[in-house]
Amino acid sequence: MTEINRRSFIQTTAAAAAAMAFPGSIPLIGLRKGSDTIRVGLIGCGGRGTGAALDCLRGSDGVELVAMGDLAPDRMASSRAELAKATASTPALAAKYTVTDDMTFTGFDAYKKVLATDVQLVILATPPHFRPTHLAAAAEAGKHIFAEKPVAVDPAGVRSVLATYELALKKGLGIGVGTQRRHQADYQTTIERIKDGAIGEIVSGQVFWNQGGLWNRDRQATWTDAEWQLRNWLYFTWLSGDHIVEQHVHNIDVANWVLGATPIKATGVGGRQFRTDPKFGHIYDHFAVDFEYANGTRILSMCRQIPGTANRIGENFIGTKGQSNGFSRITGPNAWTFTRPEGAPRINGFQQEHTDLVASIRSGTPYNELKGIADSTLSAIMGREAAYTGQEITWDQALAAQQDLTPPVGHAAYGPMDVPPVPTPGRTKLDRAWNE
Repeated sequence: MTEINRRSFIQTTAAAAAAMAFPGSIPLIGLRKGSDTIRVGLIGCGGRGTGAALDCLRGSDGVELVAMGDLAPDRMASSRAELAKATASTPALAAKYTVTDDMTFTGFDAYKKVLATDVQLVILATPPHFRPTHLAAAAEAGKHIFAEKPVAVDPAGVRSVLATYELALKKGLGIGVGTQRRHQADYQTTIERIKDGAIGEIVSGQVFWNQGGLWNRDRQATWTDAEWQLRNWLYFTWLSGDHIVEQHVHNIDVANWVLGATPIKATGVGGRQFRTDPKFGHIYDHFAVDFEYANGTRILSMCRQIPGTANRIGENFIGTKGQSNGFSRITGPNAWTFTRPEGAPRINGFQQEHTDLVASIRSGTPYNELKGIADSTLSAIMGREAAYTGQEITWDQALAAQQDLTPPVGHAAYGPMDVPPVPTPGRTKLDRAWNE
């Protein structure tokens, strides 16, 4: 990796701000004359980005991955090897993977180089800290977008994303996001029944993402502080948002979807019992949050990442006439169980979300899911901050908070970088600098 000076962070933040302050008049990039192939670029070549690219290629005809960008050359190499291996056995799939050496870019400006190509759709799958900047730049460039969740790690990032949402609407850009549950038939059908009154008026619910531990990369002697944090981005709030934001946002998004609203306040607890070694950065390993909605409904949110613990991932809602148990069954007077029509294939939500986005772009009526995931991201941030601070956090407080976790001037992108302290309820403040 090349040494990048401290101005890189400031430049990307400034670029995002400029894109919002001065929306350009770049025309929507459509299909090339005489071709219905949609040219795709991948920004962020880790495991999720590589998987998303494959889901896009497998999910639709007439798509072609032509450009890739990542911060690290070794991640670029491993992603290309995985894509080549995954597509090689199927000629039709191999024909969709046409990335050449001159269309691969590395470094902090790799996203700009991908956006400067003639791709029409970009997949954004870098660590979440970079998502607001990349979303703003992609919309300014007139590209359709698939963005992995979450779309920000702090209130400043959410406000940036909301501005990008408005810009994308003006330009007619399609934006899909990595909330695959919204594209699964079992969730769609069950929630439609809930909204039609199958369980009556919803009074409470529970959403969970409790699981074991995740990967961790041992620090190498050649890595600087910042490179070590970037390569272990899960464990630093400025990069991931903590696991309640990075992962549990899926389940919180389902609660918002079912209720058709966002929470008005959150109270929570959390901490770290297993991940106390400095190699796990400074994030928590468990959270429990009480979300309250304007109509009085309360949702218990719980998430955990601790090895050796029981898994529980899903969502339940309790109504005046029954309840939904996971997202395939309703109990009570209107008892019902989801079953696929005979002969219908099992739908892979990760793939279906790409299929649906491509189909909307091709139809000339691209949809834009960015506002919904921005709201769910801020909901998760509310829960995190309620646990971090030990205070009740309202929606208005969270949205207006002067919290921007971008490392400031004085920290080189590949130089020394302190690890922020573990958040302490009663001491940690909502409006704080990235390392407080």
